[in-house]
Amino acid sequence: MLLLQILTTTSKTSASFFNFQFALLCVSNFLFSASFTMMIPELPGYLTHIGGQDYKGLIISLFTLMAGISRPFSGKLTDTVGRVPVMIFGSLVCVVCSFSYTLFAGVAGFLLLRFVHGFSTGFKPTATSAYGADVVHESRRGEAIGILTMGYTVGMSLGPMFGSFLVSHYSYNGMFYASSAFALGSVAILYNIKETLPKPQKFRFSILRLKPNELFIKTAIKPAVILLLLSFASGCTLTLAPDLSENLGVHNKGVFFAIYTATSLLVRIFAGKSSDKYGRIPVLIISSITLVVAMAILSFAHSQWMLFTGSAIFGLSWGMNGPTITAWTVDLAQPAMRGRAVASMYIALEAGIGIGAFICAEIYNNLPANFVYAFITPAFLAASAAILLVLWRKKKAQVFLVADVVALEDELM
Repeated sequence: MLLLQILTTTSKTSASFFNFQFALLCVSNFLFSASFTMMIPELPGYLTHIGGQDYKGLIISLFTLMAGISRPFSGKLTDTVGRVPVMIFGSLVCVVCSFSYTLFAGVAGFLLLRFVHGFSTGFKPTATSAYGADVVHESRRGEAIGILTMGYTVGMSLGPMFGSFLVSHYSYNGMFYASSAFALGSVAILYNIKETLPKPQKFRFSILRLKPNELFIKTAIKPAVILLLLSFASGCTLTLAPDLSENLGVHNKGVFFAIYTATSLLVRIFAGKSSDKYGRIPVLIISSITLVVAMAILSFAHSQWMLFTGSAIFGLSWGMNGPTITAWTVDLAQPAMRGRAVASMYIALEAGIGIGAFICAEIYNNLPANFVYAFITPAFLAASAAILLVLWRKKKAQVFLVADVVALEDELM
């Protein structure tokens, strides 16, 4: 019986999780990611164009606010209705909102759409991460999530450059139409994905009633704290990188995003495998320190070379952070609570990005001399994350040492 159990576990561990269904989901992730990221470098300019230059900080903040609000609902729906319906809903929101930007000419309408658009990332990534955890053995979880999120990473790399190309050669509306079309492609693919949730329920509005303990899952607290501190840097970068690029003479604002997502892509698989082998916390300590270096370089960037170097190192950091924090969150959660645990983690992500975007935009205040203060602030928070991780690792080592001593004493007795 024991031999059979060992052979079964070994078979699950060594079995390939990368099949046709997994590949389809990666393509869907690419189209979804490209859909909403292709607009990011150009939205500050678009908002200025329609007279809303004083509201740049709200471009990302409103988007992430809705994403954060929707996470507890998407997490519960992922664990009850199923992974696939939640992913489809998230992509459909992108289809509708991207097209609707062409219909709203005023600042108020634009900001309202940014708020609603946040539903998309509040739903699809939550269900995608739960799906990834379903189809692979826990010993390869970091690797699988790293590969699964490569679709997002490639989309984040090519989307912004494509969006800037469309604006410079055609129009803002051309970019919005393309964004909607990409999201529609993501929806079409998702209809061919098989559900992995055992015994999914039919949707009922009563499912949306949340108990207090469903708003945030306790097992996700530590990953969420670290992600909150680290994602402040993402909010800052998403909001200010286009203006910093323009200030340094880089007119295709998507280049910065292409570089950091390319380096993120390169390191993502290896980081996932490393976290499976050496542990989540050691990898996160390295990635946090790497993020400190990246933000320090960007804060003092006075040339295109420094801009691109900071972007590349920023990408290395998030290539390690993304799959490792997600895998850590899933590790700590019960299988039936995976969707809700991942949703709790993403709430911290949205909060960090939204707050970081708003505060750093306020610090910048459309004055290039303030770039140094805006970009150095997230560096201090990333350093705080590294310190916390080191302390937690030491405490964990002490707990294991005490347990070993107790076990030894029991043997001697």
